[in-house]
Amino acid sequence: MQIIASLVAGLVFGLGLIISGMGNPAKVQNFLDLTGAWDPSLIFVMGGAIAVALPGFWLVGRRVRPLFADVFQMPTKRDIDGRLIGGSVLFGTGWGLGGYCPGPAMTAVPFFRSETILFVIAMLVGMWFARQFGVTGPITKQAASA
Repeated sequence: MQIIASLVAGLVFGLGLIISGMGNPAKVQNFLDLTGAWDPSLIFVMGGAIAVALPGFWLVGRRVRPLFADVFQMPTKRDIDGRLIGGSVLFGTGWGLGGYCPGPAMTAVPFFRSETILFVIAMLVGMWFARQFGVTGPITKQAASA
């Protein structure tokens, strides 16, 4: 059942990304271009995401355990360090230059645009590199929610 729930959630999320235009790098880059052809429509996408997520987080927070797992997996790291700042800068730079972040890039793969395929390959190589050379570590800890 967990696999089916994950599949449905992923499909709904991916469909939302496509409908909102997040899979279109030009739309994302225009949103980030405050001095040029600024497109503020993605503010509504973010606002809509927050409006949907907040009640969901509230409902989940009231549960003793998840529906399809034994325990909640919650982040344990709360400090701001160089790794977090560096990763944020790298992510933001890549998002601004490429117009993609990982989720929307994956939803755009079926359109077979060469820049999308190149971005996804580079992203996957970067993920592999980070894991191979110990750049990443566990960011969650299994902890039962009270």
